[in-house]
Amino acid sequence: MRTMKAQHSGNGRGRSPFLTSYALTLAFITFVSVLYFKDFSSTLHQPFLHRPPPRHRAGRGQISRPLLPRDHGVRGAAARLPFAVGAAPAGCDVGQGEWVYDEAARPWYREEECPYIQPQLTCQAHGRPDKAYQHWRWQPRGCSLPSFNATLMLEMLRGKRMLFVGDSLNRGQYVSLVCLLHRLIPESSKSMETFDSLTVFRAKDYNATIEFYWAPFLAESNSDDAVVHRIADRIVRGTSIEKHAKFWKGADILVFNTYLWWMTGQKMKILQNSFEDKNKDILEMETEEAYGMVLNAVLKWVENNMNPKTSRVFFVTMSPTHTRSKDWGEDTDGNCYNQTTPIKDLSYWGPGTSKGLMRVIGEVFGTSKIPVGVVNITQLSEYRKDAHTQIYKKQWNPLTPEQIANPKSYADCTHWCLPGLQDTWNELLYSKLFFP
Repeated sequence: MRTMKAQHSGNGRGRSPFLTSYALTLAFITFVSVLYFKDFSSTLHQPFLHRPPPRHRAGRGQISRPLLPRDHGVRGAAARLPFAVGAAPAGCDVGQGEWVYDEAARPWYREEECPYIQPQLTCQAHGRPDKAYQHWRWQPRGCSLPSFNATLMLEMLRGKRMLFVGDSLNRGQYVSLVCLLHRLIPESSKSMETFDSLTVFRAKDYNATIEFYWAPFLAESNSDDAVVHRIADRIVRGTSIEKHAKFWKGADILVFNTYLWWMTGQKMKILQNSFEDKNKDILEMETEEAYGMVLNAVLKWVENNMNPKTSRVFFVTMSPTHTRSKDWGEDTDGNCYNQTTPIKDLSYWGPGTSKGLMRVIGEVFGTSKIPVGVVNITQLSEYRKDAHTQIYKKQWNPLTPEQIANPKSYADCTHWCLPGLQDTWNELLYSKLFFP
């Protein structure tokens, strides 16, 4: 003890050679650690399949658009949000921009390279003659999206559970993300299984799962069967989400969507009691009112069950359809069939996309007590009349002679080919998750 006191005296005389050596060793280790951390950090930030930074095309005027949702509380808290490694440039609205044809940078993967794509989305395998729809890159106005880094994302998902919840369009985005990531994982270390409404992709070396849960209304409904759900008379059981929400618990990242199934053209039927009751107590509500009611129930669950210090929540806005070519100025009585280029009019907003429901999204999540990242894919997807599966997909029923003679009559102008547009949705999600 006397020796230790001498070492801490003012001029340092009598300092032990052992402790001097120890201090030098400690300093060296600290120096090397700093260098290693910088090298490791830069490695994580190197883009996967690196492309040259896109050139920004100068400007066109601002377009008119409906009231769009904004992230609640994200800007000020970006540095503290879980999974964040950086921040988006101030004033950058990635939902506004233009599509740039770029064969060098897109697609991120080939259709045949990803065995997880459902046959409803494999357009090349089902005879689509063109590939141009795969080569368009989204360029925001005045800024750029961070390059998608699969290595970084897998590392950040290590030991985590990421869950997509919603309809078939959300499932398409889920499959797109799996396609973007799976190539880095050895064949023996990955798997995909489906358990009723839940599909689970496992990255075993990372102890991580990326999952999809079928719930087209988010609340309980008569369309909840993951296979048999084509029901014309759709009924939603009010704000009852417990049936589904028990599968959401424990997720570190939640990605919700719901929209397509609400667009019936009629009032929504809301069940007041149970589907098991013989006498159904059904109330009719305006779609916007019912939509807001369910989103508020989901938000309440999120606030009560998700820890903002360790988890993140996102909501993906509506995916548009392209069912009438006259909507975007063509003289023919067509639809998305045989469309091969995007719409160039940056003010285009299709009549099938509800501005009212878009406002509801903003109003509901704008009141959130915890940050909910709204991933606005709507406007950029409005331009992509060329990216739908059209007739190039698995047909569940045999085609009639009349359909064969008139292909546009059975063209799917709702879902999207993969690879394609939904890869860009995941670029936006990646940006929101890691660079809020």
